[in-house]
Amino acid sequence: MKNNLPILNVYKEKTIKSEVVTQLLFGDTFKKIKQTKSWVKIKNNSDNYKGYIKNRNFPRDEKNTHKVFSLSSNLYSKPYKNYKIKKKLSFGSKIKVTEKKGKFYKFDNLWIKKKNLKPKNYKTKNIFSFVRKFINVRYKWGGKFHKGIDCSALIQLLINFNNKYCPRDAKDQIKYLKKKVKLEKIKKNDLIFWKGHVAIVLNQKKLIHAYGPYKKVVIMPIKKTIQRIYKTANLKVTGIRRINS
Repeated sequence: MKNNLPILNVYKEKTIKSEVVTQLLFGDTFKKIKQTKSWVKIKNNSDNYKGYIKNRNFPRDEKNTHKVFSLSSNLYSKPYKNYKIKKKLSFGSKIKVTEKKGKFYKFDNLWIKKKNLKPKNYKTKNIFSFVRKFINVRYKWGGKFHKGIDCSALIQLLINFNNKYCPRDAKDQIKYLKKKVKLEKIKKNDLIFWKGHVAIVLNQKKLIHAYGPYKKVVIMPIKKTIQRIYKTANLKVTGIRRINS
């Protein structure tokens, strides 16, 4: 099945009062495990993550042709700029283009500007090329889109955008990534892990992460961040990993 909503919350339990454990972007596919009248237990096809979504009529999976690479992209009811609607697609959303007209592409009876899309097989030379798009995006536990994101979702989104697999949670990401690195030998794109947290190295002095205490995605000095997390949460760095190119 395919999610055809701009964003879809996945809950830990069968109630909207439950914790949101992750979100599905437009075009994400999933398998139904079991369902009731109101709820469906699902498994996300991209990372095998399980949870509950509200039951509704979801379309069957179809082959996508493009993906959104802007932080968010406006949608239109007709291929003209004055027909913009309130809905938006977030970075990493996937669509099947069915028609092209001028600067617009059509999908699912809606239109999106061509400039906000890349072909589905597009990859960046630097796997975290687009991470700065997320600066100042609000921190949100379980979030995975332009209005709210958590630390591990930021990692997963950018790796997935390059058509590579990545687990959803930091505790699984550190296990999946095998190449260990010492702090004194870190370089751009390495990942620094703490218990329940992860950050991307920008250079030998700075990192970027979705940081709960600051309530947003921020760039911070590496040494000061390590010291601050130890001082405020009593957490030491649990590992540093390098992603194989």
